Amino acid sequence: MKKILITGGSGFVGKYLASRFLSDQVQVIGIGTSLHHPFEQFQGKEPGPKSGNFKWISADTTQQGDWQDAVSAADVVINLAGRNIFKPWTKKYKQAIYDSRILTTKHTVAAMEKGKPATLLSASAVGYYGDQGETLLSETDPAGSDFLAKVCRDWEDQALKARNKEVRVCLMRFGVVLGDGGALSVMTPAFKWFAGGPLGSGRQWFPWIHIHDLFRAVQFLIEESDFEGVFNFTGPTLVRQKQFATELGLALSRPAILPSPAFMVKLMMGDLGSSLLQSQKAVSQRLTELGFEFEYGDLRKALANIFNKL
Repeated sequence: MKKILITGGSGFVGKYLASRFLSDQVQVIGIGTSLHHPFEQFQGKEPGPKSGNFKWISADTTQQGDWQDAVSAADVVINLAGRNIFKPWTKKYKQAIYDSRILTTKHTVAAMEKGKPATLLSASAVGYYGDQGETLLSETDPAGSDFLAKVCRDWEDQALKARNKEVRVCLMRFGVVLGDGGALSVMTPAFKWFAGGPLGSGRQWFPWIHIHDLFRAVQFLIEESDFEGVFNFTGPTLVRQKQFATELGLALSRPAILPSPAFMVKLMMGDLGSSLLQSQKAVSQRLTELGFEFEYGDLRKALANIFNKL
């Protein structure tokens, strides 16, 4: 049985992956800053805290520590740790966004045992490309130059150092992950109060992926041991932000007619607002070429599933 370790295990994606792996009777070690077992809040809907296949380690992964012993013992490391970007980007918080990703990855790689057969699946984001307008983006396109692009570039550089230890490295550039939590938990309140709509012009491309397909893509990369390198984790259907807002409104039975002007988004949210107005027309070229098939390639179907309308 493979032993899977997940940094950022108490986050939105980390909890989902851990619960799915545990459902498949896989041994999972979760690491995060939460003091208590993250599954306690699931109230019996997911594998509980007494699951014999699960171990929780509470640790600050930006610091070296005993948690690193668990990394060296794992067969697969899924590196997801990072502060939530959907908060005001003060100078101090931007540093926390950066450190939580780069330092965690640095310490994780340092703990991996050279020569031991292991796989590192390290998160990144399509923010790597910066604001690219109408350009179709595949995994070979260069990095942008803004703050998030720099974070992603340095994040990936730290992960790739694991190759020096003969570790197989897969870099996962996530689009906006859609599921019960995460970005949707930030977006939906405005729609529920009949105040939802597109951001700015709404013409910017909006890369997305259903969390179920994200899990399946992770499984795919774990099982196909010959695959490595960069993978865009984005659904196959390209949509603009205005179309996404319309579909989200339909899923919630709410209108999507109140746009947020670009100047207002930037004024209210600063650098975070500017990043939300970026356009990334990113496609999952490598996953598709290697034979991966999405179950939720249609945005309407994906949102209907999340909001229990299927």
